[in-house]
Amino acid sequence: MPEGSRLADLLSALSLATDLGVGAPLETSQRTCLVAVTLGAELGLAGEALATVFYAALMRHLGCTAWAHEAAELVGDDHDLTRTFEGVDRERRTQLLSRAVGHLAAGAPLGTRVRSVARALSHPAAGARLAAAQCAQAEALAADLELGAPVIEALSQMYERYDGRGAPLGLRGPAISVAGQLVHLAQVLEALHRQRGRDATLAELARRRGGQFAPELCTLAQRARDRVWATLTAADPWERVLAAEPEPHRVLAPTKVEDVALAFARFADLKSPHRVGHSTSVAELVVAAARRAGLSTNERARLHIAALLHDLGTTSVSNATWDHPGPLGAAAWEQVRLHAYHGERILVRSPVTRPYAALVGAHHERLDGGGYHRGASGDAIEWPARILAAADAWVALTASRPHRAALSAAGAARALHRDTGEGRLCRQAAALVLAAAGQPAPRVELPAGLTDREGEVLGLVARGLTSKEIAASLGITTRTVKHHIEHIYEKTGVSTRAAAALFAARHNLVALGGPGPNDA
Repeated sequence: MPEGSRLADLLSALSLATDLGVGAPLETSQRTCLVAVTLGAELGLAGEALATVFYAALMRHLGCTAWAHEAAELVGDDHDLTRTFEGVDRERRTQLLSRAVGHLAAGAPLGTRVRSVARALSHPAAGARLAAAQCAQAEALAADLELGAPVIEALSQMYERYDGRGAPLGLRGPAISVAGQLVHLAQVLEALHRQRGRDATLAELARRRGGQFAPELCTLAQRARDRVWATLTAADPWERVLAAEPEPHRVLAPTKVEDVALAFARFADLKSPHRVGHSTSVAELVVAAARRAGLSTNERARLHIAALLHDLGTTSVSNATWDHPGPLGAAAWEQVRLHAYHGERILVRSPVTRPYAALVGAHHERLDGGGYHRGASGDAIEWPARILAAADAWVALTASRPHRAALSAAGAARALHRDTGEGRLCRQAAALVLAAAGQPAPRVELPAGLTDREGEVLGLVARGLTSKEIAASLGITTRTVKHHIEHIYEKTGVSTRAAAALFAARHNLVALGGPGPNDA
């Protein structure tokens, strides 16, 4: 990772995952951030005060996975619920009714639409509960990200109203921080402008003056409207966001990348009760397996952070799919397949997370080409990605899912053995994961009639060890090693170390040898 990478660059990329989490268009949080900073500067804020507005607005959807499961239970689809009521004045029942009838469950059969609308309107406290859950999670994760007390306070108040009828605390007027008020106003302006255009946005701003928003902020927004519109219609807000961060820019220490990855692992996993703790469990298991594989310290670190972030793209999929108790239809499966794509594309946007993007994009690929999102196969799937795939499969199998109960360790091991036997998962990667999970590895028939010891020697030959180094690694004599190499060459039909290494790579035997001489 580049030294002195900007925190804004990383969080701007990760804000795309929070947009996906509410079913909003990508870059919604970036545009909200730009509007909030524009208004804050117009108000005369600068330095740390304006930086608080910047980070709170950029991370305003950080709590969006908190109530996704309950939202889906209420109306069938959490993304549909948040999209339907985005920007609505919840104190105006006619607006709530109109939006629910006109947008909720659009395209669904009539009976489904009627039930969704009825459930939404018969639970008037749902909005307050959603706000409370989102604010609480945003506060906690902002603390994990060490964004500071003022940012945490603003995130806790982003649904409060000037008239005291907001949530979760019912704060009124000046009791709401300036940053909290600006974040609330900016997100409503962004939503209304996207949905209804400039004239309707200005009309709503006038209508909500003194109710949802402070009169002076409405006046300020009217005065700055041309700059606000320019911000909302800019083709690519990425560079604008980086330019808008008040100085001094916050710099992310390389040692803190893991902390950020851990916070966003929790953010993704909280989307469904069935997935809580999944990413952290995969990360722990994958590091243990990577250590057994002899990966270097740097390779293990890369794999660990990729494992924490591997399911970041799950936020793009509605809980109507993740929490579905039966088989998924073709359309739902297409959405599931895209979550690896979204995770990779989010991470590639920032130089901080770019080294982990390819692993995240490949964690559902399978050796036989039957995985996703690229349908890669064989040698096109790098070795660390194979370990991540096997670890992800093990953790998922041993946890309950809406369509099945958790498998026992023995049952999960049998499932992994079946996947390796049928050519989906890498045999060596699965063996390493099983060993790290405390499970016995199956007896594997090696190609070309190689014995287990010959497989180990071949793995070390492929890793570039000399006969003397192989002898020391395996606790045998150099002469014995040379006899093994002669037998390997004879059985595999090769005559050089390079050809032997290629044979080992093609048959996934490199990991059998364990660590190389320079691995830490």
